[in-house]
Amino acid sequence: MTNKTLLIALLALASATSVQAQKVKIKTKPGKNAPTAAPATQPVAPAAEDWSVKYADLVNAERLRAHLSVLASDEYEGRETGTKGQHMAAAYVATQFKNAGLTGPVAASNDPYQQHFNVEQVTWADGATLKVGKTSYKWLTDFYGMGDSPFATETTVKPVFVGYGIEQPGYSDYAGVDVAGKDVLILLGEPTGDGGKALLSADGAPTKWGNDYRAKAQLAAQKGARTAFFVSFNPNDNFAKQAARLAPYISRPSTVMPSTEKSSRVPSFFISPAVGLAALGAKDAAVQAYLAKINSTKQPVKSAFKLVPMQIKAERKHTPVETENVLGFIEGTDKKEDIIVISAHHDHLGIQDGKVFNGADDDGSGTSGIVTIAEAFAKAKAEGHGPRRSLLFLSVTGEEKGLFGSEYYSKHPIFPLAQTEADLNVDMIGRTDVEHEGKPDYVYVIGSDKLASELKVIQEEQNKKYTQLDLDYRFDDPADPNRFYYRSDHYNFAVNKVPVAFFFNGVHADYHKETDEISKIEFPKMEKRAKLVFHLAWELANRDGRIVVDSNKP
Repeated sequence: MTNKTLLIALLALASATSVQAQKVKIKTKPGKNAPTAAPATQPVAPAAEDWSVKYADLVNAERLRAHLSVLASDEYEGRETGTKGQHMAAAYVATQFKNAGLTGPVAASNDPYQQHFNVEQVTWADGATLKVGKTSYKWLTDFYGMGDSPFATETTVKPVFVGYGIEQPGYSDYAGVDVAGKDVLILLGEPTGDGGKALLSADGAPTKWGNDYRAKAQLAAQKGARTAFFVSFNPNDNFAKQAARLAPYISRPSTVMPSTEKSSRVPSFFISPAVGLAALGAKDAAVQAYLAKINSTKQPVKSAFKLVPMQIKAERKHTPVETENVLGFIEGTDKKEDIIVISAHHDHLGIQDGKVFNGADDDGSGTSGIVTIAEAFAKAKAEGHGPRRSLLFLSVTGEEKGLFGSEYYSKHPIFPLAQTEADLNVDMIGRTDVEHEGKPDYVYVIGSDKLASELKVIQEEQNKKYTQLDLDYRFDDPADPNRFYYRSDHYNFAVNKVPVAFFFNGVHADYHKETDEISKIEFPKMEKRAKLVFHLAWELANRDGRIVVDSNKP
């Protein structure tokens, strides 16, 4: 190649390179032929997606309504503990957990999603009798019982009379009296002065002894008594009217947790004034004089009554009834040993006087809420965004009977309570109470800083970021007469030092009535409350640090 040819070739190559470089730097505006220069800036990385928002969108009114329309239907017969309807509700929740992809963690069960256990249905047997001397008295007319009974067969009882059955500084009806293994006869009420003012209180207000028989029944148990018979000789009391009012309650079967532990109160029987006088072997005038002497001296008075033996038969029948909690589990990743529990109760009041108590709000709303939250977390895990900590969705039975399902789980945990970081309990989230009518969306949160101060801080952060609800803490007040902190299933975690937060809309006109129906549920509010629980659970499950138990508030 000649030098001239080489020069021409080099010029051509340089020209081609220049054109190619210009092509890289030139953009064409849409619809225009004229090129424009691209801005000379660094590309911006897209913002990381907030997965909590994405999956919270699955916690919506449509899914909540779908579940609640089943659980709160007449077909489920009010879901009373141990009945067909409650078993149906448990089976429904278990199926939803399974279909969503949660695992069943109960190894020793024919269904790994169900934790079976027995409660007892207790009734008074027919044929209860009471005789003093030659006179026979009638059940629910002259006497009735509360609690258990040791009198399955006719038993002769000679009670020990202990006056008002009170013991406190400066006053003791038990001084020098041995009642261990014996049956005691106790007067209802307490010593009173002018105008009926209590003499054993500083301000004349009734004491615990005058307000309720249970304090006396508990003291009798502490003294070792077998049973207590209570009687009132106050002319303002009407035993017949009281017995008639209580008869439906006493006759109705009750449900209890089987226990080998001795009760804190003795079995208690209530007898009419006529039975009481017969047992004391006294006339009413003598009894009134005895009471007047106590009132004047403000001290126990030794009586001259010679008690007459009684023959009593009052059998309590105990029938085992099977029931079940439902559990769905999502295993975490790098912090899977830590467990976050999200709980609700699927039982309600059943059928009463032919009316179905569907319990749409109590607690169909909470149960539907945790099932929907479980579906959202399961979807997140299936798409590669599962939680770092493990999640246990716990739908318990027997809340209405006495927190039985959560009590059973706390005593027979599938995962050690020491590994359980928190319980988020959802009980009634579908309605508005009187206090918040016409006000912004709200939810009561109860107990969130009683054991772990950080839990309350975290829930407020999540609420501010996502749901903007008015978080009402009024029921955290230890003096609150409603005592809601002690009345739902989170409490059985709290007594075991597991931090809790209880989400609640408060009571309303349909609370524990047959009118608690799905037609009255406010689904937009229910959705927002359920989403707050979801966001809080998401944060607790995925944050680096475990919340610390650093408080012990009453």
